[in-house]
Amino acid sequence: MSILKVRSTVGFGENAPETVLWRAVIARAIQEWLSGPLRRQREAEQYLFHDNKDLPLVCESAGMEISQLRSRLGRLRGHPMPNYWLAAA
Repeated sequence: MSILKVRSTVGFGENAPETVLWRAVIARAIQEWLSGPLRRQREAEQYLFHDNKDLPLVCESAGMEISQLRSRLGRLRGHPMPNYWLAAA
């Protein structure tokens, strides 16, 4: 009986394709919150600050702590965004 050794070509950690994908999902939500149309801003804010079902799973898949993300985003609330942030979005 022979045993085959299989090596995965999928990366692990911060550069794994799945991690990068989930970080892009979070980045898109933040982009919508910062500079999307008003309706999308409200939906993104609801998702980023009040969703306790899906966002925790997304953050976990992205290798991020939801409490840390929300804390940092909370500091941005009510502060004017620099023009370069809006241009980058």
